Amino acid sequence: PAGGLKAAHLAAVEWLAQASQAETTGMKKASSELDFRPLQRGSFARETKKKGAKGTEIWEDVCDSVDGSTVVRRETEIQLDSPGSVCLILQAILPYLLFLSPDAAGSAMDGTADMGQETTTGSVPLRVTINGGTNVSKSPSIEYISQVLIPMLVKKVGVPPISSQIIKRGWSSGRADVGTVQFDLMPFPRRSRLCAFHFTERGEVTKMHVSLLASDSAARSTLKRIVTERLLARHPEVEILFPIEEDTRNGARLYLLIVAETSNGYRLGRDCLWERKSNASMLETVANTVTKQLEEELQRGGCVDEYMQDQLVVFQALAEGRSVVDSGEDMYATLHTKTARWVSERILGVVFNERGTCNGCGFEVGEDFLDSRKTEWVVEEAAEELERLEMT
Repeated sequence: PAGGLKAAHLAAVEWLAQASQAETTGMKKASSELDFRPLQRGSFARETKKKGAKGTEIWEDVCDSVDGSTVVRRETEIQLDSPGSVCLILQAILPYLLFLSPDAAGSAMDGTADMGQETTTGSVPLRVTINGGTNVSKSPSIEYISQVLIPMLVKKVGVPPISSQIIKRGWSSGRADVGTVQFDLMPFPRRSRLCAFHFTERGEVTKMHVSLLASDSAARSTLKRIVTERLLARHPEVEILFPIEEDTRNGARLYLLIVAETSNGYRLGRDCLWERKSNASMLETVANTVTKQLEEELQRGGCVDEYMQDQLVVFQALAEGRSVVDSGEDMYATLHTKTARWVSERILGVVFNERGTCNGCGFEVGEDFLDSRKTEWVVEEAAEELERLEMT
């Protein structure tokens, strides 16, 4: 990223480094180079402790209140002292969490623990608490994550259920404020693979979900009226829903998200975080900007918006089989998407064609991918190619 690693990037990398016992260099704020070499595959071995026990392990086991030994959930917490993006951290660690192997989880404590749900599913529920910003400039909002990213991953990609709960909002605008979000999820069972997925045939727009966060009821009412008028002018038959109408209690905090839901279950969103004092003209500017940008997304004809596009790359690369993501007219790909594809191709050995189709590597949960000499060679080759690119 421009200016090197930010607080949110660093927090995610530090957590992943501890989780995978990685050797790192350049892991500091504003660093423009980072060398990350995991030593352990994704499992709970040697990284879990009982709830309340002392230690530096990243996971804490929550046991059944009756027998005190059956693990019912594992918890971890990531702390930012500033409102860096909670959602950027989640995006960085989510693939690791979903493909986390339960191998040796019981032995992490005393070698004898009963793994509760793990005996039938191979996994135990995870709770990840992240402290930072929920509504931050140049970052996805918690509304976008909960209304677009998570539903698309669960319902269309096929990952296990994920839920989010805002404990406290955190803002980068107005007075900087650190918030807290709690995510609950279940990893894939051991020995399972993610099936290939096809994002095609978007269908017709049937619903618009509008989330309004503004400092007073008058501002929210005005914004609601303008957005409704703009949406009905373009989509007179659509159902308009307002899942969130919230008081931000600060005149410099204004946020609008509009999510288009289609008949085939796809969701595309556009939003705006206004970080200055708002007035009537600014409300109209925000409403016009977001509705116009969303309409441009819909006119492109794809099944994903430009912010969802790059988030699917890692899942395409890890899935078993040929995954297709229709990103619309001219198969438009953002720079983030192109970068994610480049990294996936070098590290996982997969190939994306010009239309965004990928034959995934078929990663199996519990597979010790780092033991492969081919993987080591591919990583070294990627590092050398990146160095050549930087020199040209």
